[in-house]
Amino acid sequence: MVICWFRNFNIIAFTHHHITISSHYKMKSTSLQEIEDAKKAALEVLLHNAHGPYMGLPRTAGWGYPEPYTRDLMFSIFGIAVSGNKVLLDSIRKVLQTLAKNQTEHGHIPSLVHDKDDRGASDTTPLFLLGVGIFRKVSGESEFLHEAVEKALSWMEYQSPSDRYLVAQQPTSDWRDEQWVLGYGLFVNTIVYSYLRLFGLDERAEAVRSEMSKFTIIAGTGHHHVHEGLVVKHKPYYALWSYKILSSERFDLLGNSLAILSGIASPSRANDMIKWIEDECAAMRENGDLVVGLPPNFFPYVQPQDPDWNERYALYNNPGDYHNGGIWPFISGIYIAALVAAKKFKLAQEKLDILTFFVKTSRTSNVDFGFNEWIKAQDGKPMGQDWQTWSAALYLYAAKCVEDKCTPFFDEMREKNVD
Repeated sequence: MVICWFRNFNIIAFTHHHITISSHYKMKSTSLQEIEDAKKAALEVLLHNAHGPYMGLPRTAGWGYPEPYTRDLMFSIFGIAVSGNKVLLDSIRKVLQTLAKNQTEHGHIPSLVHDKDDRGASDTTPLFLLGVGIFRKVSGESEFLHEAVEKALSWMEYQSPSDRYLVAQQPTSDWRDEQWVLGYGLFVNTIVYSYLRLFGLDERAEAVRSEMSKFTIIAGTGHHHVHEGLVVKHKPYYALWSYKILSSERFDLLGNSLAILSGIASPSRANDMIKWIEDECAAMRENGDLVVGLPPNFFPYVQPQDPDWNERYALYNNPGDYHNGGIWPFISGIYIAALVAAKKFKLAQEKLDILTFFVKTSRTSNVDFGFNEWIKAQDGKPMGQDWQTWSAALYLYAAKCVEDKCTPFFDEMREKNVD
């Protein structure tokens, strides 16, 4: 049995794959050497995954996902960009160039890098734009994929039903392929805002931020001159989604972390949001809905008796599982970056310590570091695929943010905001 002490959290006891709560104790910090070992392992995972069976494009995971999924690889750019590794940078260059070749006539980016006919995702095109924006900064090639970028920007402008600035989506069309996000989703619009800032389209970016900062409509009747936003009354975070008189006030960790990281959330809102997240997670640990010292990707969990429960959730999305409250290491990495952005350096280090422990866990048990896809909230058990590309990449990015007390590619975005 291996015991890992988490600072100010529960002791977690591991016996093979099983995890149980032991007791409340003060715990030691993860050592610098442990973090260095995890960084080295993350780089090894990325290098292993850099060449897969589909046109030599990167794998999404070491064994389970040989396909090059666009959204996973675009998120991996965060970590690859700060790694400075030439092999990985060349690999992601090939990914971006292949996506540009497989772009549709109107500018949409496919869900699989190598398959131009696999379409329909709401987040692949904005993530492509974000990825190119970051790659341009790293490579110094300011005109890299200029034509593809212009087509993608045009495509995104047509994704607003109201012909304004927020973009809308169909359910299950973003990274949550087993969860409904209807209309103006928080996550996708934070990516839109971020790429606009990267490309210097500041006027449009500020318009997106302004529209997001409006309240959701909670009255039973909408008015044609009132446009919905994503601010939730009496809550410090942004709504999961909003469309006309409908919205969801469940908490989306990825979208809200990106809102902090990019500067959509003001410093005061960011501080209030982080306090709220940590308080809510403490309460969840008290009632047994969470045993891990990292926030779930989504909460409160959708329960079978809830109006927004979908029959398919019983197969894939039970409470505390997958998109319905699982802990995703790639999202934890972005949350840690958001903590750094909010200057919560001590808390960011604590969360990195915990994440360092959990990236070791695996389902295969024959690797020192699993970099698993997602972890069950109620028992801490790794449930997804091991050696996940974005899990490894976002660990590298989070570690870089904590070490340098800055957030590469996003510091400049926040500096442009005046609150």
